[in-house]
Amino acid sequence: LEIKNRINKKLYQNYLDFKSSNDWVPCEKQIASVPQLIVNSALDKLLLERLERKSQAIINSLALNNNNWEETFYQQLARNFGFKTNAEPFELLAKSLPSLVLGKHKNSLLQIEAMLFGQAGMLFEHFEDKYPQQLQNEYAFLKSKFKLQPIEKHLWKYLRLRPINFPNVSIAQFANLIFTSSHLFSKILELEHATELKKVLNVSVSEYWEKHFMLDKNSVKKSKRLGDEAIHNIIINTIVPFLFVYGKQKDEEKFVDRALLFLEQTVGESNSIIKKWSSLGVSIKTAHSTQALLQLKNEYCNSKKCLNCSIGNYLLKNS
Repeated sequence: LEIKNRINKKLYQNYLDFKSSNDWVPCEKQIASVPQLIVNSALDKLLLERLERKSQAIINSLALNNNNWEETFYQQLARNFGFKTNAEPFELLAKSLPSLVLGKHKNSLLQIEAMLFGQAGMLFEHFEDKYPQQLQNEYAFLKSKFKLQPIEKHLWKYLRLRPINFPNVSIAQFANLIFTSSHLFSKILELEHATELKKVLNVSVSEYWEKHFMLDKNSVKKSKRLGDEAIHNIIINTIVPFLFVYGKQKDEEKFVDRALLFLEQTVGESNSIIKKWSSLGVSIKTAHSTQALLQLKNEYCNSKKCLNCSIGNYLLKNS
């Protein structure tokens, strides 16, 4: 069957131009002309695709944890506290210390810190300060009581990190979150607005850590409250995907809708991809847009899948 005379030559040439383009995205010179209705519809679809992709890691983790939502959320949240640099050791730390064990001592921040820093491999040396000595003593007892096996200290990375982002500070913040919010996932299921989430995540550190970035090393007193960017990151990458999966698994659409609403109520990421989209005239207001645009760039534009993209389809037909 010969089809060459049955294809619009202009449309085919547009397609060839897209495929041969060396621009950041094939349609970057034309995307500003696409009606906002087309763009919004495309972004809605892309966002759902991205959430479905993120869901798989949560579903796999749930299976390993015998469908224990609290434990799975605790592990994924810990991973997020490590951000990109220390995500792996933070997740290993959480897996080495079940939330049920931490929950038995939820009324003592000292004991929570002792278990977390001990399991992180950070309490196996001589200290001069009284506080780390207290942590050591508590951990020695709790390690024996629960038969805990710590992870290796060398797994933690510090290279090119600002002191405020050291894993020690993140562990202290995580300890404070555990201390102030028991049964965290159940609590989050009850919240209906992103501002409520931000209040829960707006944690600082214990008094000792206000003057330290490392154990036994004094520093100028500095607030080490979890910053807005970190809070937004946790909402976008942990809480929203969890609510999405929970709603799908439990067949409760209200949690899926709430996940999407939280993205609408949260400031989006600011990275090189999002900045470039903005420079091309794409309207970016919230995390709802940024998550969809990351999906568009990584899964479609990089592979030049213009025929599978509704924005690309519009431009192919109307350029």
